[in-house]
Amino acid sequence: MGERNSGLEGVIQAAKAQAPGRGLPPVHLWNPPNCGVIDIVIKKDGLWFHEGTPIGREALVRLFSTVLRKDPDGYCLVTPVEKLTITVEDAPFIAIRVDRVGEALKFLTNVGDEVEAGTDNAIRVEMGEDGEPRPYVHVRRGLEALIARPVFYELVEMAQERETPQGPTLGVASNGAWFPVGPAGAHRL
Repeated sequence: MGERNSGLEGVIQAAKAQAPGRGLPPVHLWNPPNCGVIDIVIKKDGLWFHEGTPIGREALVRLFSTVLRKDPDGYCLVTPVEKLTITVEDAPFIAIRVDRVGEALKFLTNVGDEVEAGTDNAIRVEMGEDGEPRPYVHVRRGLEALIARPVFYELVEMAQERETPQGPTLGVASNGAWFPVGPAGAHRL
């Protein structure tokens, strides 16, 4: 148990060491050894849990989100000296707002990230096993945000039909890219 707490403390200290105003820590440049699994779970609804208890401090969740990385072997919290694997049930973030800013769709996540959809930050919609759409927007380095249902409804309201090889499809444009918001023909059913 002591190792897990020291691992958690190490993550907190490394994330705090990033000077305010300098942006996100360069987690993509860090190659520490994997020190095992830490009992942190990001639930489908975007809530973070540690050892079964919700992490209630928003500032701590935001801090952890800055050292989150997606590697081929899964999601992890990374410091310059250690890497701890965590569990993510769906996407690590939730897009809680979208605004049209000129030619861009600008999203805000539950951890404070702002991202403009475009060729580097694609919007994609999967169909869930229940037949419901599961929309996502890429945030940074392979990390995505599930687009909250009310925000997705806003996207659908903004959508325009285009002819695609699969048939007429509703989609939205942002920064010169176009993204379908559902399967071809679905809006005509």
